[in-house]
Amino acid sequence: MTAHRFFAPRWLATGGAVLLAGVLGIAMLLQNGGSACAAPPSSDKHQGKATFYDLGGTQGNCSTKPPADDLYVALGKSEYSGARACGSYLDVTGPKGKVRVKVFDSCPECAVGHLDLSRTAFKKIGKEIDGIIPITYKAVPNAPTPGPLSITFVAGTSQYYWAVTIDNNANPIKSVSAKGPGGSFRSAALQDYNAWIIDGQMGNGPFQVKMTDIYGKTITAKNIKLSPQKKQTTSVRFAIGTTTTVEDAPAPVKKKATPSSPKPTKASPSPSAVSSSVAAPLLESTVAEAAPDDQADVALAAAEPEVKAASCG
Repeated sequence: MTAHRFFAPRWLATGGAVLLAGVLGIAMLLQNGGSACAAPPSSDKHQGKATFYDLGGTQGNCSTKPPADDLYVALGKSEYSGARACGSYLDVTGPKGKVRVKVFDSCPECAVGHLDLSRTAFKKIGKEIDGIIPITYKAVPNAPTPGPLSITFVAGTSQYYWAVTIDNNANPIKSVSAKGPGGSFRSAALQDYNAWIIDGQMGNGPFQVKMTDIYGKTITAKNIKLSPQKKQTTSVRFAIGTTTTVEDAPAPVKKKATPSSPKPTKASPSPSAVSSSVAAPLLESTVAEAAPDDQADVALAAAEPEVKAASCG
């Protein structure tokens, strides 16, 4: 899907000096990488190096299309963690500043601490001519996403072979299970290309899909139809909020006080709306946003768990 097999082809375009810098940088990474267990990056600050690449196709190894802002990253085998990191976000800081990138691809030749960024992301934090730059990076738990989770059945899915890809999850997903009408939940196995598979008869649906992230939060999407290669937007999310900011909404108009003669106080015909407006932010995670008519409401965890870095144990 993407060009991650050799360093040289991605760097030769910027000159032999860049290639040499890359070789020296790889040597440093091999010295500093050490042994590490396979797990997505945690929210602790990590030190490393960054290179960049151009996507050689229409999707990365996570089997999803690149984000609209073209800000994405490919992780080495350990931190890619068998696709466990797919769809999560990292804040990466380089010589020129900071950028937030989506885990979208794998980089088999990258050691721990070596991030292979999109060219667009790399140019935001470093000089393209340098080819390789020092960075710090960390995971962003509950990062805002462009919308709720989406679920897509892969090509070849049938009542005998259940396989989906999930996007807009924000956090690494630890487990997925599903059930059809009258059935019980069955666990799905994660593949390296970010497909969750239940090998066996699941019926024709519709399905409930239960997902748990690495921080322990569980959400359930309902009424997922067996429609291969058709992206289905759910109304569930691990993270509260989207990348659409509140500044997009018009500011309330303030009325100026004008002197007037006192008037008798009128009895209010209905209860005050203050209490409902105060509670609104707390209900944000349960409101269906732009969900199709055939999508049911969602089941969310009763309480937001404390975010902790995932361990390798």
